[in-house]
Amino acid sequence: MFDRLQKPFLTVETGEAYQPLRLTYVIFQKEKLFEMLNKQECLTKLPNGDSWSWFWKAECNDVHFESLESFRRNSEQPVRLGTLMVKGDALYINLPSFKRACLAVPFFHRLIDPEVACVNHVDFINKVFAIDERLPHGFTELFKEDELDRILQQRVSDYHTVQEQCENAETAEEALSLLQDYTQTEAKKRLPYAERYIFELHSEVESDIVFLSFYIFLRGRELVAIKRWFGNAGYSLADAVDETVEQVFGGMDIDILE
Repeated sequence: MFDRLQKPFLTVETGEAYQPLRLTYVIFQKEKLFEMLNKQECLTKLPNGDSWSWFWKAECNDVHFESLESFRRNSEQPVRLGTLMVKGDALYINLPSFKRACLAVPFFHRLIDPEVACVNHVDFINKVFAIDERLPHGFTELFKEDELDRILQQRVSDYHTVQEQCENAETAEEALSLLQDYTQTEAKKRLPYAERYIFELHSEVESDIVFLSFYIFLRGRELVAIKRWFGNAGYSLADAVDETVEQVFGGMDIDILE
C-alpha cells in the first residue's frame, strides 16, 4: 500500500485521471451527420475511413478544464480531446477521461441536430491506472457487450423490483424504508470493472438536467476510484454522491464542471 501511495495514477495532459470511455450515438441521417462534422474547425478528418480527431480549438475553444488551471495551451499545437468514428449506423466518440465526456455530451448535443444523430449510451471503466501499468489495447478489449448489457439489465431489474415493492407497500413509511434500504445497498456495492450508462434525452426532460445527472453519476465513480487508489477502501459510492452533490449545489454560483 505504501508503494501505491508514492505512485501517482495516470492522468491525461489536462490533468484528469485517465479513465477511457466510449460514447455511442444512434445515427438517423448519415450524410447530414458527415456534412455537420466535416464543416467543424475543431474536427480534423482522418485518412483511415470515417473518423475524426476532436481538438481543443475553434468551436470548442471555450471548453473549460478546472483540473489544471495553469495548463498552457499552444494555439499551434492544440490538445486532442478525443476521436470520433462512424461505423454502420453508430457514431462513437472515444475519450480518455470522465471530465471530457461531461464536456463532450452537451457540446455535441448543441452541434448535432437530434434528428440527425442522438446520444444513446456511454461505456466506461471504474478504475484509475498506474503510470507503469499495462493499458488495455483498444475499446474492444475494454468493453464486452454481453457483460455490459448483463450488468445494466440486472440494475434495471433490481430497480423495478423495488419500485413494485414500494407501490405495494401498505404505508408511505414502509415504501420510504424500502427505497432507503435499496439506495444504501446499491451505494455500498462493489463497482464493476466496466459499466454502461443510458441517456434519457426526450422532450419531457430538460437537457441540462440530463447532463447534470450524467456528471453526478460519473463524478461519483471517479471519486470512488481515486479514493480507493489512495487506500480509502471504505469510501463508498454514497460518500461520493454526497460529496459531488455538495460540490454542485453547495453555493449559489452553480457550475456543473467546477
